[in-house]
Amino acid sequence: MQIQHLLSQKVTQAVSDLFDKQLPTVEFQSTRKEFEGDITVVIFSMLRVVKGNPVEIGSQIGAYLQENVAEVTAYNVVKGFLNLVISDSYYLNFFNENKTNTAYGFVTPDEANGVMVEYSSPNTNKPLHLGHVRNNLLGYAVAEILSASGKKVYKTQIINDRGVHICKSMLAWKKFGNGETPESTGLKGDKLVGNYYVKFDQEYKKEIETLVAGGMSADEAKKQAPLLLEAQELLRLWEQGDEAVVALWKMMNQWVYDGFGSTYDKLGVSFDKNYYESDTYKLGKNVIADGLEKGVFYKKDDGSVWIDLTDDGLDEKLVLRSDGTSVYMTQDIGTAIQRAKDFNVNGMVYTVGNEQDYHFQVLFLILKKLGFDWAADLFHLSYGMVDLPSGKMKSREGTVVDADDLITEMQTNAATISKELGKLDDYSEDQKLKVYNTIGLGALKYFILKVDPKKRILFDPQASIDFQGNTGPFIQYTYARIQAILRKAAHDQNEVLTEINLEAKEKEVLKQLELYPEVIQQAAKQYSPALIANYIYDLVKAYNSFFQNVPIFGADTQEQITFRVQLSEWVGTVIASGFGLLGIQVPERM
Repeated sequence: MQIQHLLSQKVTQAVSDLFDKQLPTVEFQSTRKEFEGDITVVIFSMLRVVKGNPVEIGSQIGAYLQENVAEVTAYNVVKGFLNLVISDSYYLNFFNENKTNTAYGFVTPDEANGVMVEYSSPNTNKPLHLGHVRNNLLGYAVAEILSASGKKVYKTQIINDRGVHICKSMLAWKKFGNGETPESTGLKGDKLVGNYYVKFDQEYKKEIETLVAGGMSADEAKKQAPLLLEAQELLRLWEQGDEAVVALWKMMNQWVYDGFGSTYDKLGVSFDKNYYESDTYKLGKNVIADGLEKGVFYKKDDGSVWIDLTDDGLDEKLVLRSDGTSVYMTQDIGTAIQRAKDFNVNGMVYTVGNEQDYHFQVLFLILKKLGFDWAADLFHLSYGMVDLPSGKMKSREGTVVDADDLITEMQTNAATISKELGKLDDYSEDQKLKVYNTIGLGALKYFILKVDPKKRILFDPQASIDFQGNTGPFIQYTYARIQAILRKAAHDQNEVLTEINLEAKEKEVLKQLELYPEVIQQAAKQYSPALIANYIYDLVKAYNSFFQNVPIFGADTQEQITFRVQLSEWVGTVIASGFGLLGIQVPERM
């Protein structure tokens, strides 16, 4: 049992026995470094239940615990804080029970406790960019963390493969492409199609300028530009099933899917099922009709269908146009219901930028009003924008940071730094490239995931790959250092060690290791990979302090050497485990 859970029970019992009062909760915090102790009980928070002087109350509880709890060997009280010293034997027992468990901290997924995590969900008119990278890394990591916490997770995306924006790329390729293909150009398919999306915008702007110069207003010119009218006609033909248009649409979309697949492989993310907007855009209409009968929705005089959410602090929302066509909300309602039918899930997580916060408030509320039980467990994993030192990205103008280019840049930066360190000189070129990829991607992923999802990020590729500080490479380097220790050592990982007097630095590492299962659960509850990332950083800081201050192979006894090697090995295992939840690999050497 984790020490905090054990002490929570014992402190509650102490208050009952000493003061005849029932505590609803016990508040703990880490003991401040200037005081003796391993864990601190906050007495101030008890004063609503137990009246009196906090120092006296703390002293009485401390004495009770020292007398009745074998794990508590000493205590001291500082103002309203009870600092408890925990026995070495407790930490050694904890260590021996868990050190060989490679699934330490993980709960076996429960098939009946299913959740779907949606992420990526790109448009098929452009390649993935830096914003998509944050989306994918967040969604994938949250899916892995939820799985580790005991949920059966299904990873999905909905690909936005229809609409006038898709037709813009198609039209530009028809007019200016001269039949070129990914094979003939050597370009990834998503990049090729993205180039034509940019080309459309360039030519469209020229037409607008010409129309304005001829006396038309700017607003009217934007609506009447021939290219836009042609794109709208192309969409109309697609909706009617025109064979030639559909064939073009399928061909160019496949180019993009192949390109996306390559980028996903590089990022190390995957999906259990893809949904396509071309299949789902008609979903939801039947649900709206049912909702009308139940009084959830109402119809206006023009025939459009709405829902009134003003009593819920929102506004009125259109769910079906007067001509009977659906809006995005209609599709999202239908798609959510379809997913609940496709998979045994009782919750869904939508990884979508914070500009869609209101949309998801409305969507979740509508699904609740329609009577779906699982609607109570829908979550919008809202995240902030990723900025660059150079400013905001714009897809239409071709000023986005391409995901593939970013990955290549990170690998190049990693190679430069690794060559300067000279630790891989005896590696083959293929081995070196694998390490550069591991370090580069690790730097990128960690830099993004260590930040709370809600916060906006200023991404600096150079700063992210620093081998010092709160970075991926710093943590990877510690892992590689541990592997070097293990290569040097001849130890039995299974040997049980109980006659060790723990150094303070060793105890700090063990205290960090004990937190891991609870951190996983908290990260799952908060949908925050940042909790895992920063926990691993804290563990690595504690380990490095131990490494720098406590000799491993120069210890006084063989038992101490074995223990310190075993401790190092377990830290390495948890680093690899935590980084695995973030989709980050760890190198044996770097």
